[in-house]
Amino acid sequence: MPTKAYVLLKVKTGKTKDVVKALKAVASVKQVHQCFGQPDVFCFVDVEDEKGLSDLVIRTIHTIDGVDETDTHIVAETE
Repeated sequence: MPTKAYVLLKVKTGKTKDVVKALKAVASVKQVHQCFGQPDVFCFVDVEDEKGLSDLVIRTIHTIDGVDETDTHIVAETE
């Protein structure tokens, strides 16, 4: 069953545009929004399962230069 989640990112000063550009290049990232305040960036991801989400966050998002912290919120399927 597909897993959808919002990943909220705290980004190092001056790196937001680079992080947004890198996130937009990732196939599983469906939306990216730069925001005022904290967190700096919201992204919406759609992956195959929770392992895929873990791999995406740890092996891809955390390795983007400028990403300081992430906070992941899995979408609850209510239907």
